[in-house]
Amino acid sequence: MAAIARVRIPLRSSVTSKPSTPALSLPTPSLWTWRRARAPKPQQPQSARTFTTSQALTEKKFTVDHEWIELSDDGKTGTIGITTYASRALGDVVYVELPTLDLSVSAGDTIGAVESVKSASDILTPVSGTIVAANDVLEEKPGVINKGPEGEGWVARIELAEGAGEEVGRLMDRGYEAMLGDTREEVKE
Repeated sequence: MAAIARVRIPLRSSVTSKPSTPALSLPTPSLWTWRRARAPKPQQPQSARTFTTSQALTEKKFTVDHEWIELSDDGKTGTIGITTYASRALGDVVYVELPTLDLSVSAGDTIGAVESVKSASDILTPVSGTIVAANDVLEEKPGVINKGPEGEGWVARIELAEGAGEEVGRLMDRGYEAMLGDTREEVKE
């Protein structure tokens, strides 16, 4: 194996007053830094551009009765369902009564029911409006509510009535988690 000798050659300028001192002294790079500097850099894949919306419009709002609503981007319609806490408290859901379409409701009205092995519970609407859609999957597979109560287990879509924005403003967002407190531990059984 051959030894690599490092030779430092001072650079001199003919303009300097002291020819014995180098005008510029550059460190010689080691073989490792030279190879690393010359190695091609891997290309980073460009991430897809995403669009964001206002968090105030897309976050879920909750009631004290454990229902939720998530407004659409335009704020004219909303999706209604029961919370994860409620689905755990009910246990295995065996039947879901869905609301009828074009039903006009006020905040707090019953729009359906959920029956489980343990108990039954009414589903209340958090805002006033007209029911425009129901999740028909729940009629055939009511257990979807247990798997994703705040996702694919939604119950109905509602077109908000005039002035329903005030009702939405009175609902809880992060305060819902604080309201639950330690009661979540009791439901896990």
